[in-house]
Amino acid sequence: MNRRKFISYVGCGCCGFVMNACTTTPITKRKQLSLISETRLNEQAANIYEKIKDKEKMSDDKKTLKSIKEIGKRMEDSISEYFTQTNLSDPTANFQWDYILIDNKKIKNAWCMPGGKIAIYTGMLDVTKNTNGLAAVMGHEIAHAVAKHSVERASRGVLINTGTQIVDILSGGKLSTINRTTGMNTVGLLSQLGLMNPFNRKQESEADYLGLIFSSLSGYDIRETVKIWERMRDAKKGKEPAEWMSTHPSSSNRIKSINGWMNQIILEYPPIQSS
Repeated sequence: MNRRKFISYVGCGCCGFVMNACTTTPITKRKQLSLISETRLNEQAANIYEKIKDKEKMSDDKKTLKSIKEIGKRMEDSISEYFTQTNLSDPTANFQWDYILIDNKKIKNAWCMPGGKIAIYTGMLDVTKNTNGLAAVMGHEIAHAVAKHSVERASRGVLINTGTQIVDILSGGKLSTINRTTGMNTVGLLSQLGLMNPFNRKQESEADYLGLIFSSLSGYDIRETVKIWERMRDAKKGKEPAEWMSTHPSSSNRIKSINGWMNQIILEYPPIQSS
């Protein structure tokens, strides 16, 4: 079989495979790739989460942990109620929610694993400052899980790796030669900067948008979100990397986008009332 015909067959096969593996994100309706089993990913995340709980030092600040759990419960209920009232499938139906507060003042971070496992680092509390701020951060992290961003990211990784291997075969191993000559994964670096970083920034912006919606539906004041990113920007003291090199939008661009969405979200997604 000649190379051109092989490319044609591979291309058709891959396109059909990808088309059958497309889903859409809740609310935004963005098309996304889903090659990885969500159930399997949730199981793996739950196992990692338990290991993190054993390894990291848990905070003894019971008052703050209680507040985190209360915010989380309001969001759990509001998100499920929203999808019920709009006659849409609830993307959190199989979540096993859990919340921890990690005692580490040096880390200003929070995350939500696939399946609803959420961690807040005590360093993040210096940024959130209050309940509305904490809700804004949690809404953003929960949005990543609701939008199945981990499934999508893992699926893209599989597709890129497979595509790279195919191109290497068709090029007679030239990509492998380049990597050996330069001593680095040149193709991987280019795909990271040219494909994955822009894609990850798109996910972050989507999580910002959905996070505002979830916070608003849960009855929190989303105007605090802008203040959080202003504090984050100030904390970095102008040391943010160029946006094209980062997996996250710049703080200034985030603030601009959030301000642009604010009024629309307040009007279209008011605090939800249980049916």
